[in-house]
Amino acid sequence: MSSFQFEQIGVIRSPYKEKFAVPRQPGLVKSACGELHLIAPYNQADAVRGLEAFSHLWVLFVFHQTMDGGWRPTVRPPRLGGNARMGVFATRSTFRPNPIGMSLVALKGIECRKESVILKLGSLDLVDGTPVVDIKPYLPFAEALPDAAASYAQQAPIAEMPVSFTAEVAQQLTTLERRYPQLRTFICDVLAQDPRPAYRKG
Repeated sequence: MSSFQFEQIGVIRSPYKEKFAVPRQPGLVKSACGELHLIAPYNQADAVRGLEAFSHLWVLFVFHQTMDGGWRPTVRPPRLGGNARMGVFATRSTFRPNPIGMSLVALKGIECRKESVILKLGSLDLVDGTPVVDIKPYLPFAEALPDAAASYAQQAPIAEMPVSFTAEVAQQLTTLERRYPQLRTFICDVLAQDPRPAYRKG
């Protein structure tokens, strides 16, 4: 059996400080934007030359918060209510033989300064501090397949959990929104996805 060693090329900065409330896929919480900071020696403007012409990227990353848990041949996908088991390779579970994930995100801009390259990302599903091992441009002609079948995940989950705030919290939000204009929308969007484990729902 062969083994391979990869270098981290960057790190994610996102509003999600822990994995509990992270959306299960990118694009579900539109107000959750983030950044990808390239690290040395990959933080060179030449390394991203031409990337600004692409609207979306594939980000390949490491599930660093769950990799110590090892892999499992079968897992319980949340989309199936947490009851039915599927083979790990038929899911996007974090408990994989190689803890590698991939996320399709919008590229909102590129900021190049001295010894600093920052990719501005749209809606993402990554924990702050996630190590990135590669990025690739998204190619619509090859990767947008309207006739593709996706078993139990053909459609995006419906965000239908009602969200309301007490008067005290609403007042605090009003104050915080002076610094973070999207904060209320972000909180509502995250909670509407109902981030609780499947066994705690219902």
